[in-house]
This record gives sequence, C-alpha cells and structure tokens, in this order.
Amino acid sequence: MFEGAAALNLDAKGRLAIPARHRDALLAASEGSLVLTAHPHRCLLLYPSPAWQPIRDQILKASSLDPRAASIKRVLVGNARTEEPDSAGRILIAPELREYAKFEKTVYLVGMGTHFEIWSEAGWKQQNDLAAEALSGDLPPGFGDLVL
Repeated sequence: MFEGAAALNLDAKGRLAIPARHRDALLAASEGSLVLTAHPHRCLLLYPSPAWQPIRDQILKASSLDPRAASIKRVLVGNARTEEPDSAGRILIAPELREYAKFEKTVYLVGMGTHFEIWSEAGWKQQNDLAAEALSGDLPPGFGDLVL
C-alpha cells in the first residue's frame, strides 16, 4: 500500500526517481511495468501495470458516443504510457505529460493506496488548500463515523 507525500525534483531529462521507501513494493506490484497517465484534475497517475489494467478495461467499456465518457477516455487512456524504471529507479515523464500537469522542477509524489498521484508544486498546494476548506464543513458520505 502506497501512502504519504514526498517532494521530489525532476532531472534535466524529465525523469522522476521513485523514493527508496516505495521502490521495491512498486516494482514488485508492477511486474516491471508501470503505467503513467493524465488525470482530469491536472495531475498524473502512476499505477503498477496489473492494477491499471482493470481500470483501463472499465473505462473502455463506456460509450464513445457519450461526450463525457469520450472525454474521460481521451484523458485517461489516450495519455497512458507504459514505462519501465531504469536501473536507478527513475521513470521518464514524457514532455506532453509534464506540460499537461504543468510540471516544473519540483513535483509531489502522493501515495493513494494502490497507486500514486504526481502533482506540480502549485497543484499540490492548491489541493491542500481545497482539502482544508472541504474538511471544515460536513464530511462526504462514508466518512461520518471517521475518528482521527
């Protein structure tokens, strides 16, 4: 299970070094293959390939004639790329995906259980601000009994 957030720097070639604390588990779950794709919230998603396959299959079942479903397909499946970490545990983030997510040098790798979100520094700060606002009111369904 992947959790926690880490501020990381992309290198000059746009590669992201997976932190050592996640690297072994991610590689074991990935069977050597990772999927990197765009998310509608302007971050990227990083999945072990076996975890991505059922999600992709579910997305592809939606009708391409429905404009919203077609848009979701374009963002999630149309931007999906299979990547293999290099010997140093780095993955290349394609220029198109870096541009989509508005990445500069610093990005945030955020564990979300079965996968990671990768945010630009500005995007991650904005998400934290939005979360603080959302948590100041009523909790969403399913969180009513949550005790922290």
